[in-house]
Amino acid sequence: MSMRSMLAGLLCLPIVAGCSAQQSAFHPTGHDAEQINALFWMMTWGGIAIFVLVIVLASVAILGSQSLRQRLAGEGLVKWLGIAFPVVVLTALLVYGFVLLQAGSQAEARGTALRIAVSGEQWWWRVTYEMADGRRVESANEIHLPVGEAVTLDLTTADVIHSFWAPSLAGKLDMIPGRTNQMTVTATKAGITRGQCAEYCGGAHAFMAFHVVAQTPELFEAWLAQEGADAQPPGDERQERGQDLFLSSGCGGCHAVRGTAADGTIGPDLTHVGARHSLAAATLPNTAEAFAAFIVNNQHIKPENRMPPYGIFLDDQLADLASYLEGLR
Repeated sequence: MSMRSMLAGLLCLPIVAGCSAQQSAFHPTGHDAEQINALFWMMTWGGIAIFVLVIVLASVAILGSQSLRQRLAGEGLVKWLGIAFPVVVLTALLVYGFVLLQAGSQAEARGTALRIAVSGEQWWWRVTYEMADGRRVESANEIHLPVGEAVTLDLTTADVIHSFWAPSLAGKLDMIPGRTNQMTVTATKAGITRGQCAEYCGGAHAFMAFHVVAQTPELFEAWLAQEGADAQPPGDERQERGQDLFLSSGCGGCHAVRGTAADGTIGPDLTHVGARHSLAAATLPNTAEAFAAFIVNNQHIKPENRMPPYGIFLDDQLADLASYLEGLR
């Protein structure tokens, strides 16, 4: 490979890195993200126009005729382009930001029918849906939203500073110990996007992600009803053996599976873990093989997470346990 080809490949890396739409501010699926995207492009194209103007004026100052250079050297250009123009442009941007982005507005936050409490924990997300009628449904590492409806996110942390950032949905907001910060979001398109903790919070920070699932209101209500129900009983003998192992091995001391004796609150609620789009806060795909790998080798997959590795299971036992967990839908 020639040096020219290598340089071209290196220059293309930033472009290739931004191709995924699942976690990109350039592919907005929420009301706030659409406003931020519009503001970004307006400022980008405005900046390009000003840059071109400066290059043209600099070229004229260097290469232009004597009369043109004398005009550029006058006080009028400094007054209009150096003082008046920046004042007008920056004032317009300030007004645009306050009007379009409604900077500082919290009017929507108090009137939403659905609130979702999101707690950042090392290194996963505890997600609790709080309905207007008082119902509460706990899940983890996934946030489901009804399209077209404003939803209030109550952002807290159980340990250190985290930062909630779903770039396709809205901007980011820090999660501070001892505080509850609010963000009101409105999904505008159905689909699955990805979010990430945007504040370094310890060893497994890079593996602290989540998915945002935007659904039609009808699909969301159906999902919420399913999510709030108890776990279905095991579907076959293998899953029955897996459930017995889960309960007898102490897994229920940290994890809850509603409808069983497992009622732990230290780790994520696993009542419907098999229906999620990923495992371990978007670290692994949701498969039986991934369950088995994480149970035995989780400290290698997600270093410093709070779950100890379980090397006590025989291969058949591990397969039974993984089958049970995958079947929790």
